[in-house]
Amino acid sequence: MPTPSASPALATKMNPPWRLSAGAAFALLGAVLFSFFLAAAAPSPLFVLFQHQWGFSSSLLTVAFAVYALALLASLLVAGSLSDHIGRRPVIIAALVLQAGAMVMFLLSRGIGGIIAARVVQGLATGIASGTLSAAVVEAAPAAHKRLGTLITSISPLAGLAVGAALTGLTVSLSVDPVPLVFGVLALVLAVGAVAAFFLPESVTPRPGAWASLVPRVAVPQRARAEFLRALPVLAPTWALAGLFLSLVPSLLRTVFGIDSGVVNGLAIATLFGVGAASPALMARFGARVRVIAMLCVAAGAALLIAAFYSGSAALFFVAAGVAGLGFGSSFSAMIQALSPLAQANERAELFAAVFMVSYLAFSVPAMVAGQLIAPLGLRATAEGYAALLVLVSLVGVWAQWRAAFGATAER
Repeated sequence: MPTPSASPALATKMNPPWRLSAGAAFALLGAVLFSFFLAAAAPSPLFVLFQHQWGFSSSLLTVAFAVYALALLASLLVAGSLSDHIGRRPVIIAALVLQAGAMVMFLLSRGIGGIIAARVVQGLATGIASGTLSAAVVEAAPAAHKRLGTLITSISPLAGLAVGAALTGLTVSLSVDPVPLVFGVLALVLAVGAVAAFFLPESVTPRPGAWASLVPRVAVPQRARAEFLRALPVLAPTWALAGLFLSLVPSLLRTVFGIDSGVVNGLAIATLFGVGAASPALMARFGARVRVIAMLCVAAGAALLIAAFYSGSAALFFVAAGVAGLGFGSSFSAMIQALSPLAQANERAELFAAVFMVSYLAFSVPAMVAGQLIAPLGLRATAEGYAALLVLVSLVGVWAQWRAAFGATAER
């Protein structure tokens, strides 16, 4: 079994003196992970603006959303474990360059075809980076605070999605022409990140098998498989909920609640993900019960969404987003913290790739199906059915987490 740590001589060669210090590398990696998901949410409040300008249907809106996740899944399958073989740094740099290129494509788009193409490139970049960055953040965390690395890995995606949506929504309201500002700034930030990433120290010793690792496959380390299976009914409804918000919420706010505002669009998405990012700290007091309570919050939030759609209450909609976000963030964080210690360093990127693959299947496929149902059923009926399905699957998650936390005790 190849060792994941370098010998002193090889470590010196891989990480010469001009590399960043451990603390600076940890901060940079956390910021880069955050920036990828900020960029992922940034287009969402703009989709309705594009729809006004170019006159495409709501079903095409969900296609523009879903192709991002499908491209992400494809790159996860092909390149999810590549950094376990060639090192974290080159994969991170390549992903940042691709992501910056996607922002330029958004900037130059003149129709829905250009937006879809940009989302494909963005999905490829995020898929390449997701498992690698998650593993790199855990590895770069200070030795005495490895739990901090795992926590950042779990909350950075949600915090990035929240901030990306909120900032874009604010820009839409304050700027006459928000598209160049949003995507121009993001392209610059990501390009600077790519340059800075060149100075990252390498945390993995390169090992043979890079070409073989590109053969599409999904693998979970033996020690992590039981925990991974328990995570499935948690990952599915939580990320399907995220897909609903990022794909359809701006359209729902306009159609169901009569609200056509970039700020409100951004705040609606930011409420789910912002509360989600804060929820691990808010729910920490519940200990082993947090997974059960978190999934109950997801189910309750989805039920409140149905009530909000039925009553036409925007205030209730925001309450539902907050309750669901509380469950989303704390359940995802608990899953990541349970899974991360079960993988060796040379297995970690592959494990995180498997987690994100499940998450993004749930994130994309239901939203794409919902998009096809809008024409025959209507937007509100489709959203209500989507939320009802989330309630049912979340209750399966409650049952699975209850058994995991209390089943053995009850049997004794």
